[in-house]
Amino acid sequence: MFDSVAKRYDRTNTILSFGRDRSWRRATRNALALSRGERCLDLAAGTGVSTEELSRSGAYVVGADLSLGMLGVGHAVRPTVPLLASDALALPFAAGVFDAVTVSFGLRNFVDPRAALREMARVTRPGGRLVVCEFSAPVNPVFRRVYLEYLMRALPTVARRVSSNPDAYVYLAESIRAWPSQQELAATIGAAGWSSVEWQNLSGGIVTLHRATRPSART
Repeated sequence: MFDSVAKRYDRTNTILSFGRDRSWRRATRNALALSRGERCLDLAAGTGVSTEELSRSGAYVVGADLSLGMLGVGHAVRPTVPLLASDALALPFAAGVFDAVTVSFGLRNFVDPRAALREMARVTRPGGRLVVCEFSAPVNPVFRRVYLEYLMRALPTVARRVSSNPDAYVYLAESIRAWPSQQELAATIGAAGWSSVEWQNLSGGIVTLHRATRPSART
């Protein structure tokens, strides 16, 4: 599915989000608080647009994704961004090699999100950081109804005009509607081996940043 939308993926996301995707990427970079010289894994990186944004911090950031089609577009349009093919449930990295790990709008697509969160914890050093940027539930009831109406009706209609695979965006809408609440996702992250879990709503809760820390090794 992602292979089929890769060519127009970034443009379609910008149109469907009314340009808010750029501010969400910046918010993710700020939440990670990366320093020059640190190593960060950007999981479900797609074409590398998020990886490129994170690299502005001065940290070394590598993007990983399962979709070869997305990676192919990424290599073509961002040839200097490190991107590799990788399964989130079996990452090809040693334990504790990253100072931070992040996933933007990809956790919903993993067959086992909790297992992926455990694998992310494995490759992150003790004291390292996690930031999950994901669609969520608007906190205002009126806004939530309007948003869900857009999500289930307007979004697929717009996608038919701008996307190479409109059916993929029907899946997108359905997966967002079925996704856990902010509190439920925080509990899942904590159960997967992360501590100090907190979240920040963006755009009224359309998107939420969940932050957590890899517990330090016991002495």
